[in-house]
Amino acid sequence: MSGGLPAITGPELIKLLLKNGWQEEGRVTHGLALSKKKQDGRTLVTLIPTKPRSLPRGTLNAILKQTELGREGLLALLK
Repeated sequence: MSGGLPAITGPELIKLLLKNGWQEEGRVTHGLALSKKKQDGRTLVTLIPTKPRSLPRGTLNAILKQTELGREGLLALLK
């Protein structure tokens, strides 16, 4: 584990986010767009690369920030 985060691929992360209430919005050339409505009326949107190799640490950190999951949220979803 690098930086306290597990190595995870884009498709694996997509499956976890879908289980967490995210919805598939559509495919883009480099990945999949996902969204989730928040209780305050905001809609979060993120793009997840679909390549079958582990996400770079910076990319994973950016996605965790965009999804408001953070490291702890990801680890909880992995359990």
